[in-house]
Amino acid sequence: MSNAKPLIAIIMGSSSDESIMKGAEDILDDFGVGYEKIISSAHRMPNKTSNFAKNLKANGFEVVIAGAGKAAHLPGVVASHTTLPVIGVPIKTDDLGGLDSLLSIVQMPTGVPVATVAINGAKNAALLAIQILSLKYAEINKKFEQYKLKQEN
Repeated sequence: MSNAKPLIAIIMGSSSDESIMKGAEDILDDFGVGYEKIISSAHRMPNKTSNFAKNLKANGFEVVIAGAGKAAHLPGVVASHTTLPVIGVPIKTDDLGGLDSLLSIVQMPTGVPVATVAINGAKNAALLAIQILSLKYAEINKKFEQYKLKQEN
């Protein structure tokens, strides 16, 4: 975890999601963007999840990355309790290969938007969060521009 002030909350529904969500942590570490991660299931820990989501702004977070598998309601539940941007990461499942997770996250009702990346797309979720933050933070914007140039070269 970066020593920088945590601007991004990474939340996942289960410890089994950690190996996928580590991709987001690695990207954020590379950019020096602070984050905090927690495990909180929308279904098994509804009070913890809603309390965490309701206090995101008060705790200084600016973007949320939420990963979940199967029914994958976590990103939507978090989005229903905050006005911060929420990026959903559908986690691949043994049952339906992650299509279940993808559809659960991407099919949000009007009024509760959740940006959604590819199945197991935690790295892209972190990059999208960095792009969002780059609108406000010139240093992050500069690092992202350098990242894009490096990709091109």
